[in-house]
Order: sequence, then C-alpha cells, then structure tokens
Amino acid sequence: MTEPRDHPFVAAVKPLVDAMGGELMDPALAAPDDVVLTWEGQDLLAVRLPQLSESLDRILAALERRHGVPLSQLDRKSKQDVVRILEARGAFSVRHGVETVAGALGVSRFTVYNYLNRENPGKSSQA
Repeated sequence: MTEPRDHPFVAAVKPLVDAMGGELMDPALAAPDDVVLTWEGQDLLAVRLPQLSESLDRILAALERRHGVPLSQLDRKSKQDVVRILEARGAFSVRHGVETVAGALGVSRFTVYNYLNRENPGKSSQA
C-alpha cells in the first residue's frame, strides 16, 4: 500500500497546507482542533492549522515578498492597497491586528484606521 505521505491526495493538499502555515500529521496524533482528512473512507492525514496571529504574520511576510521591500518602505498608495488586502483577508479581526499591521507598515494605528475608513466611508472600524 502507498504510504500516506506518498498518496496523491496528500501531494495535492500539501501546497495549500504549506501556504496556510499548517502542519500535516498522522491522523492518530490529531488533537480535537485538528482537521482530519478522509479518502475513500480511511483517515489519511490530519492538518493542524496555525493560530490566527501566526497567519497574520505569514500574510504580512508574503506581501513583503510580493513587493520586494519591507512594507514600511512602500509609498502611501501601496500601503493603502496592503491595508485593503489585509482587511479582505480578515487581518483586523485578529486581536492586535491593527497594531501589528501598523508596525509592519511603519505607520500609526490612527493611520491604519484612516486607511480603513477611506476604503469604507460610513463604516466604522472596530479595535
């Protein structure tokens, strides 16, 4: 029989799990919060998802790689675009998300809130 790590399904989901910052595991080692994936009635592998705060750090690092410079070195319009992307990905629902993003962008929390309000006039942002 094919080892679970060599299974085509595992090979198919691994890039997604890696991109999310998750960890592939033996289903026998799965904790209650892990996601067990089943193939043809058999538990094939488990996925341990990262904490939300770790996900925000990964998203910020990916955006930095995409831009090729530290986010703090971007111009104002590019920083506004980053905030829009982060809002779409739920970054500001994470505790201390605004503070984390402000630090990465090299701006104040107030500036991040202004960027958010600029994108959503009439909608108040939550801390």
